[in-house]
Amino acid sequence: MSAHTYRVIEVVGSSSISIDDAISGAVQKAGATTRNLEWYEVVQVRGHIVGDKIGHHQVTLKIGFRLDDQ
Repeated sequence: MSAHTYRVIEVVGSSSISIDDAISGAVQKAGATTRNLEWYEVVQVRGHIVGDKIGHHQVTLKIGFRLDDQ
């Protein structure tokens, strides 16, 4: 197994549906502009309350991607 080097970015996803949907959306959006995504870490979860209901979920992620070997 060869050694790899990773870079970490931080992104925030939001969704009115669920926390999972916020995570998936953030990973998909990051994947559209960044190659070699390998892992994610949930750093923070928060939300917005409207009346007495959840308006939306917001999730901060650290996403690691492998740097190309050169």
